[in-house]
Formats: sequence, structure tokens, C-alpha cells
Amino acid sequence: MATVGKDGYSKSDEVLPAEYDKNVHSGAIGGVHPDELEGLTVFEKKCVLINHEIDRNGMGRYQWYIWTLCGFGYLLDLLWAQAFGLVLSPLAQELNLTDVGNISVSFSAGLTAGAAFWGILVDFIGRQWAFNLTCLISAAFGLGLGGCNTSEAFLVLTAFVGFGIGGNIPIDTTICLEFIPQNRRFLLALLSIFQPIGVVITTAIAYGFIPKYSCTPNWTAGKDALPSCFTTAPGQDCCGKSNNMGWRYLMFTLGAITLGVFILRFVVFRFKESPKFLVFRGFDSKAIGVLEHIAHTNGRTCGLTLADFDALTSEAESLNSATALIGTGTKQRSLSAWQSIKFELGRYKLLFANFTMTRLTILVWLTYICDFWGFTLAGTFLPTILTIKNANVSVDLLTSYRDLIAIYAPGIVAVVIGTMMYGVPSVGRKWTMVISVGLMGASIFIYSTVNDRASNIGLNMMEYFFQSMFNAVLYGWTPEAFPSPIRGTACGVASFWGRLFGIIAPLTVDAIVPTNSSLETPRSQQDSLHCWRRNVGLCGLGFIAAKQACRQAEFLRVCKMQGHNCRQWCPSRS
Repeated sequence: MATVGKDGYSKSDEVLPAEYDKNVHSGAIGGVHPDELEGLTVFEKKCVLINHEIDRNGMGRYQWYIWTLCGFGYLLDLLWAQAFGLVLSPLAQELNLTDVGNISVSFSAGLTAGAAFWGILVDFIGRQWAFNLTCLISAAFGLGLGGCNTSEAFLVLTAFVGFGIGGNIPIDTTICLEFIPQNRRFLLALLSIFQPIGVVITTAIAYGFIPKYSCTPNWTAGKDALPSCFTTAPGQDCCGKSNNMGWRYLMFTLGAITLGVFILRFVVFRFKESPKFLVFRGFDSKAIGVLEHIAHTNGRTCGLTLADFDALTSEAESLNSATALIGTGTKQRSLSAWQSIKFELGRYKLLFANFTMTRLTILVWLTYICDFWGFTLAGTFLPTILTIKNANVSVDLLTSYRDLIAIYAPGIVAVVIGTMMYGVPSVGRKWTMVISVGLMGASIFIYSTVNDRASNIGLNMMEYFFQSMFNAVLYGWTPEAFPSPIRGTACGVASFWGRLFGIIAPLTVDAIVPTNSSLETPRSQQDSLHCWRRNVGLCGLGFIAAKQACRQAEFLRVCKMQGHNCRQWCPSRS
């Protein structure tokens, strides 16, 4: 949706036919009939005109550039998240890191801060700077990870990498939603295809480096593993930097990939600010300039002019007839510093504008909490558990890393299937998320009870397959459910709560998940079983929350389409 009116939903997100041209109706403004603009504020009217112009242009070259570059942000998100799970054991062996969960905690802490900071900042400073700075920060600190010689330095740099990465998904979904035509919204879900690609790339690089350039005997040997040089006397054989460069090579490579994405975003393709953000801040002429640039890139002409904006009802008249977004546009630019602060804080009341919006917001938060809890544990500990369980059935380390590639590759197919189900009326977003999260929980539960190579591969593959499907729909649906002025904030805060519980998750299981071959002991098997069953319980909560959140968003959409005042069922609490 583009913005929220009194009832928590607005017309500005209704699909406008691409053939709706300004010559069809006399008196049309920017190709939109005046009836489509009735009862809206000036900002909402301008959003309708912008939506129509983007729809009229179609999915052109500029939109594909944006979609691809936003996809690279998704790729980096799991490129790094997967990397820390893959380097956890060789790094712990070299640096004598006993609390291995601290790596995930550090990364999740950075992600949490980044999700909140960038998600909110994107609605303050705009999409353009946040779009580029997140990659630059991640690249700079990511390259530094390979040179760390102490666990403390590694944990600090990991947090800063997470800080940059944490803003990617909230920013990228917001940007993509505001630039692609409304009849191509399914591409938001398809953005998630870059995540399993990122996981496969990281795992493939790790497969080439870690087994070949790790200490021997490695961590899968348990008590017989080569001890850290931090715990041995000088001259004694130990695991140090010189014979354990595999994980460092991986960090250097991922840092270079991240730097390459930054160069693509900042140098090769110059991203233009979102027209809706510019209009919201009162820069109408700049918004028209961006739309003209998009049309030129696509080989078309822009059908919207500044005169169309000027032809709209005066802002003062609009503000007297509606309560939504007071102070937007040109009036906003004349506010004092204190008035601006009050205005910025006041925008966030839209998340709790009435009972319906409040319920939707809380359910989305709960869904993200359960989702991030589950995949943080899976991404952090499943690679370690797999290598140890495989070692117990005489599978070497090189083969285990090759198995990981086979496990993660089907996630690409899962995203495509999730995107296809996205628009199926009888399934849609709700049931796709409900079914996928339920099967993800079932696979984790079964995995905790078996130990042979075929089961280890098959059940891990099943878990990641349905995890990818669920996240594809969740990340694509979330920005659609919130209005444009707080879209980045809504996505960012939802990610913040998810990332926050991603910090807690490793702490709750660090003491019971083994890092060496002790997994074969009955006590470790019992603890591991308890850990994954707890994870299944949280998947169940996510199952319920996802279903209710989708139902709430669907209620808002249908209610408005039928011309009802949604507050007659959901009284305002604002």
C-alpha cells in the first residue's frame, strides 16, 4: 500500500491499469481520473499519479537494474550469515574460542543494530545513501576479518559486518516495491532467490578453501584434534595461522565480493532517489526528474509533469479534509526543528493507527521473531553438527562440505515455487507461509532423531528448502502491508525484533550443542534433541503468527476494496 488514511488503508495501492492514459477521460490528472483521487490527501494523490506513471512505463531496463542490485543485497545477507556457520569450527580450533555461539551473537547484534538504524534512517535521509553505505561498511569490515589474530578482534569486526548487512533487506524491499509496476509485485518474493544463491556461493568457496587449508587433525577428531597455539608451549605442534588459512581465504573472498557489489551500486549504476520519498519531503520537481530519468533509461517518455502535481487540490484544503500525514510536502519544509522532530515521531503512530493496524504490526513482529530464531540456529549450528555427525559415520570433511552444497542448492527452486504460489488465489501468501513453516519444523524434529548420511543430507535439504520458501514470501509481503512513509521503518523494526531474538537463540543452545565429536555421546544426543525440539516449538508459533498476520492484511485490503470504513469493525485507538 502506498499510504494510510483515517481507516488505516488507502486507495493509492489499488492496481491501476497500464492502459489508463490521460486522454481516456477529460479532466484527468496525470492519466488518472479525478474519481480515483477523491478523499485523499495531496501526498496520497501524488502517490497514485506516481504509481500510474511507473505502471505505464512497465517493467523496463531501469526496473531490472534496480531488481538485480536489490537482489545482490539479499545475496550478501546470507552470503555472510552462512559464512560464520562454516568458519565456526576451524576458527574456534585456531583461536581457542570456547564459546562458539559468541560469533553468531556478535553477528546478530550487528544485524539488530543495523536493521533498526538503517530501517529508520531510510525514511529520514532517503533510500539512495542507505542503499550504498550498507555495502561499503560490510565490505570494509569484511575484508578485515581475514586478518584477525584474536577472537576478540574477530567478534568486534563481525558485529560491524552485521551492522552493514542488517540494513539490506529492509532497504532493498522498500526500494524495489517503490520502483516496480504493481502488476509485477511477485518479483518482491522472487528477490529471495538471491539468498540461497548466496548460501551456495559461500559454501562452494568454503568447500574449496577450508578442507584443504585447515589444521590436521581438524576439529572433527574431537580430543585428538590439533590444539590451538594459544594453549601450547613454543615449538610444539599446534593449530595456528600458518596452517589454518582456509577460513581467512573465505573471509577475504567474501569481502571482495561485497566490495564488488558496492562498486556496481555506486559507480556502474547511479541509483536515483525514490520519487515517493522526494514527494513526501516536498521535492516535487526532483521527483519528476527521477521519473523522467527512468522513462529515458527505458526508452520511453514520461507522461507525468510538474503541472500535474500543481493541478492537484491545494495541500491546505487536503489537510483540512483528512488527518493522514499532516505536515507532508512543501509545508514540511517550513517546519521548525522541534516541529520536524514531532512530525517524524508522529509518523510512526501509523503502525498503531487503529486496532487493525496494531494487530497487524504485532503479528508481523511475532512472525519475524520466530523466523529469525529458527534460521539463526540452523545457519549457525547445522554445518557444525553435520560435519561431526558425518565424521561419526566415517565421512571425511571434504565430503561433508560437498554435502552442504547439495543441501543448500534446492533452496533456489524453493524460492521460485514460493513465488509461483504467491499469486495463486487458493493458496496465496498466507497458506504458502503456513505450509512451509510447518514442514520446516517437521524436518528439524526428525533430523534430531536420526544419524546416517542419507538422512543428514535429506532432512537438512528439506529444512532449508522450506525455510527459503517461507522467507521468500515473508520478505516480499511485508513491505506491501505497510504505507510508503513508514515502509522502511516498518520493515526495519520487524527485522530488528527478529535480529534481536537471533542474538538470544545461540546463547540458549551454545552450552548444549557440541563443537567436536562428543555428539556421539548419549548426553549430547539428548541435549541436541532437546535443542531442535525447542526450535520446532518456535516454528509452531511462527506458523500461527504468519497465518494471522496474512489474514489481517487481507482483511484490510478487501475491506477497503468494498468501500467500507474498516474502523466500524476495528475502532481506532490512535
